[in-house]
Amino acid sequence: MDESSLAKRAQQPVNLTKPVAEAELRASDADRDRIAEILREALAVGRLDAEEHAERIDLVYRAKTMGELEPLVRDLPAEDGAPGQRPASAAYATGPDGTPPDQTMVAIFSASTRKGRWRVPGRINAVAVFGSVEIDLTEGIFQQQQIHINVTAIFGSVEIRVPENVTLRSSGSGVLGAFEVETNESMAGDAPIVHVNGYAVLGSVEAKPKRGKWLRDLRDDLRGARRAWQEQRREERRALHGQRRDERRDRHGRLHGHRD
Repeated sequence: MDESSLAKRAQQPVNLTKPVAEAELRASDADRDRIAEILREALAVGRLDAEEHAERIDLVYRAKTMGELEPLVRDLPAEDGAPGQRPASAAYATGPDGTPPDQTMVAIFSASTRKGRWRVPGRINAVAVFGSVEIDLTEGIFQQQQIHINVTAIFGSVEIRVPENVTLRSSGSGVLGAFEVETNESMAGDAPIVHVNGYAVLGSVEAKPKRGKWLRDLRDDLRGARRAWQEQRREERRALHGQRRDERRDRHGRLHGHRD
């Protein structure tokens, strides 16, 4: 092969994209949550005992790839009640109005806490296995009215606090454990509604309003959060345009320099 042929081959773009087997795909938080929900249902109907469930949940949140997740539910029926391949869930992302993505809190022989000023997502998954989870919404920024908190407490505890003027509802249960939710109905029709669902197995779940904490500025918080999100998006677009402009200039300079 002559030098001109070698030069032409060197100038050809190299395709670095190679097909990846499904089992080698990196697992997302949404994938782990999907598997955890299947395991929760299996425990609820008696297909798994508490020890098996705790062991598999631990492996779920340690898994890095889809190949590590699927074997954990291979012997369990799919969502429609029949064994088979489960479709992969799309990763959760920020919505068009700037709402935060779903959030998962896991405490296995440890503690997990979320409190202070934070943007409350529409769904929170809390798992406590020989550990404790604390969710404090009293200073949270509510950007949507319906908030769902799915709780799994196995030899662990989950504590939830909400402002006094927020509606708090529950449909959970305790199995040799305590599932205590102090339900509350807000007088304001547009107040956030927090639903606490799940179960406690030899553990405890407690949810109640925090006295003295009121959500007074829901609309102001919502408008402020949206303005901040919109400004962030504008900054990102400006940075992207600047990067593309610099890349075009760089390519233009290299092209003219090569011709010269």
